[in-house]
Amino acid sequence: EPIPVATEAAMRAQSPAVRTVMRFAANPAVVVIDFPTLTEQGRMLNRMAAWAEKGGVPHDRLLRDAELAAAIQASGTTADTYYYGHDYRGSDAVQFFALADRDGVILRPEEQELRRLVQRAQAEPYGLGALITVVRAEAANDVTPQARGTILHHELSHGEYFTNPAYAAFVDAVWRGVLTPDERAAFRTYLAGEGYDTALEDLMRNEMQAYLMHTPDPQFFDPGKLGISAGRLAQIRAGFLAGMPPGWLRDA
Repeated sequence: EPIPVATEAAMRAQSPAVRTVMRFAANPAVVVIDFPTLTEQGRMLNRMAAWAEKGGVPHDRLLRDAELAAAIQASGTTADTYYYGHDYRGSDAVQFFALADRDGVILRPEEQELRRLVQRAQAEPYGLGALITVVRAEAANDVTPQARGTILHHELSHGEYFTNPAYAAFVDAVWRGVLTPDERAAFRTYLAGEGYDTALEDLMRNEMQAYLMHTPDPQFFDPGKLGISAGRLAQIRAGFLAGMPPGWLRDA
């Protein structure tokens, strides 16, 4: 049975009691996993998150269980709150499992389930361009229905970056040609504070677009912390919106 398709509005409205998998109707190469709990999400994806994005950990191999637990503790979060939502290229998910096999890393049952899901998605006509996740509203006190919607839209924008070359090229042009060196440094400093590895240039561009344009909730992004004036931020945002390639993300 193929993975079902759902709109962003339909995804926002649902409250799954069990893990649910969907394709995003506006861009079916994006596969969305909707979790009932932060615990289940963390057990399936925290190791991939550390390898793909986090600062202070290696990216050429996977962390084993004790190393992952230590990295989460060092980050000042918990296994549940290490991430509220996840986003990866489909090819990165494939590489993750190749590294696990190469190094004999013992994966959790939830990670083995993820491997099967990745293989299932790859076998379908739309493939797996991107994998993103969200958790049910009320999965934690700070995951309100509004917060769930914010997390979902933020992660879907990453899915677009991963799967739409025109959008990725536009974001790169903004990052290198619109933002000044000081403004790029401001974003790096902000993202370092969020635990990201600032040496990963593609990650910096991707997070910039998601936070700057697609995360309107101050619970998740306070633009004042960038140290860029409100007037300049408004100018950057207006130019970004004016230049965005046509499609669902611009329409949203």
